[in-house]
Amino acid sequence: MSLRSPDFLWKTGAGDAALDLLGHEILAEKAAGLGRTGARAELCLARLRDHEGTDGEREALLKAAADAVYAWFIQRELCGFRGHDEVIRHYHIPKVVLARLGAK
Repeated sequence: MSLRSPDFLWKTGAGDAALDLLGHEILAEKAAGLGRTGARAELCLARLRDHEGTDGEREALLKAAADAVYAWFIQRELCGFRGHDEVIRHYHIPKVVLARLGAK
């Protein structure tokens, strides 16, 4: 299925405005996605930090936290944020999680 904008948008010179609306919609979805992945990463990191159970449970929480942080970093890069140092410091992301992402 392909989408085609209404002809009147192109005839009145409003085409740029229509494309700008689409750009705003895309930016809004990127921001929403960034918020969702950030919230999931925060939740997984909090669960890992508060864990007091067995090593097997900790391993599962560590994997979930690493996966969530990885997804968050990818989403940040898709939104144009290249550096993660400030986020790592602010959210106190443990080195063991970063090691699973390949950080040194």
